Amino acid sequence: MESLYIVMPAYNEQDNIRNVVEQWYPIVDRIGSNSRLVVADSGSTDDTHKVLEKLKNEKPRLEILSNTGKQHGPKVIALYKYAIGNGADYVFQTDSDGQTNPEEFHDFWKERVEYDGIFGYRSVRGDGRTRAFVEKVVCILLRLYFGVKVPDANAPFRLMKCETLKKYIYNLNDNYNLPNIMIVTYFVHYKEKVEFKKISFKPRQAGENSINIPKIIKIGWKALGDFHKFKKTL
Repeated sequence: MESLYIVMPAYNEQDNIRNVVEQWYPIVDRIGSNSRLVVADSGSTDDTHKVLEKLKNEKPRLEILSNTGKQHGPKVIALYKYAIGNGADYVFQTDSDGQTNPEEFHDFWKERVEYDGIFGYRSVRGDGRTRAFVEKVVCILLRLYFGVKVPDANAPFRLMKCETLKKYIYNLNDNYNLPNIMIVTYFVHYKEKVEFKKISFKPRQAGENSINIPKIIKIGWKALGDFHKFKKTL
């Protein structure tokens, strides 16, 4: 039977994490086999980890990674490698802030065999104009640097075959901040079979976003240098 790992990074999500796990867990439970819901929580200063530990006692397919570093990007890389290392057939990444809709997952899953990667794109965003603008700039840069055209490079709603993902994930340093952007770039550049599907994207359900404008600018400035380096390897 096919196995699915739904993976999500978490940081200070005590007000969201129970609801998010309750929403996504039935999917891995239904698919069964060796499927898992894996949350990477490392560095949280609130009760996120305590909530997860309680949930783990109730949900045998829930797993927690706690040694992945504080930043979002390294957590995502660790989660992808964890899924691959445990023999998952498919990995689906989303975030733990409640902005994505589990009901839209089925449309991705039913096309899993046909595509190497199915990536969500946010035509309407609930997280503000600034972030939407940043995403547009990223897509322009990817087209200029790598010649790839994508509608959304960083949406946290993506289903990938692990056999395809493992061709590229080990090209990224464990501390790299923007793995999802480079993963979609690799998939498109090397002409893997991909599809982009429209998804909804709600405002954050509770808590505060840990990525503010100064951090976005800092990460973006570093990304320019990273893109230049990656361009030489493609």
